[in-house]
Amino acid sequence: MSGHSKWSTIKRAKAATDAKRGQLFSKLSGEIAVAARMGGADTDANYRLKMSISRARAANMPVANIERAIQRGSGVGGEADLVELAYEGYGPGGVAIFIDVITDNKNRSVAQVRNVLDTSGGHLGETGSVAWLFEPRGEISLDLGERDFDDVFMMAVDAGAEDVEEDDGMVFVWTRADRLDAVRQELVAAGLEIEKAELGRVAQAPLDLEERQAVQVLRLVDKLEDLDDVRKVDTNLNLREEVVAAYATA
Repeated sequence: MSGHSKWSTIKRAKAATDAKRGQLFSKLSGEIAVAARMGGADTDANYRLKMSISRARAANMPVANIERAIQRGSGVGGEADLVELAYEGYGPGGVAIFIDVITDNKNRSVAQVRNVLDTSGGHLGETGSVAWLFEPRGEISLDLGERDFDDVFMMAVDAGAEDVEEDDGMVFVWTRADRLDAVRQELVAAGLEIEKAELGRVAQAPLDLEERQAVQVLRLVDKLEDLDDVRKVDTNLNLREEVVAAYATA
C-alpha cells in the first residue's frame, strides 16, 4: 500500500479547500441522498448514511442541507432522482481508471468524464474493460489524536485489518470488503473516532510508470474528482512515495 496514505492525506487537504468553495457540499449531499435511499434514514441501522453525515458535519455543512439530502434520498421534495454509476477507462501510459459517479443527469456525467479523459491523454472504455483489474476493499480513516500509532495498529490488526498506515496524524486502515463494518465497529468500540469508512478498490497488479507519466495520471485523477458528479476515482497506478511527493510539489 506504499504511497496510499500520503495520497489520501493530500486528497483530504484538497477536500478542505473544496469545502470552502462549496463543491464538497454538493458531493456530500449526493452521498447522503443515495445512502438514505439505499439503506433508509435511520443512522443506527444505516452506517453508510451515518458516515456520510459525519463527513458532512466535519466539513461544516449546514444541518438544513444534510436534512434536505436525507429527505431527497427518502423520496421527499420531488427533485430529480440520483443514481450511482461507474465509468471505466484508461489514462496516460495505459493506466486503468475506475470512476464512481452520483448524478441526476447521466448524459451530462458521461460527457464531462469523457471530455476530461480525452483532453488528458486517456479515453473512456467499455463497461467491464478494467473492472477485472480491481478487487473490492474496505477503507477506514481516523484521527490518531493522542493515541500511540503502534497501539492503534494492533487494534486494527486484531479487528481483522489487512494493512494499516499513518501519515500526518491520520491512520488509514484497509480491510477485506466483507470485513469493513466489523472492523469499523471494533475500532469504534475501542474508543476510536472514525472519520470515514467506505468500500473502495485495490489494483490486483499495480502498474509502474515513469515519474512524468505517473504525475500526469494523478493530475487526471484530480481533474476527474473536480467534477461535481464524480464521487471517487481508483486507478491501478503503483503509488510510489516518490511519485506522490513529485505530484505534491509540481
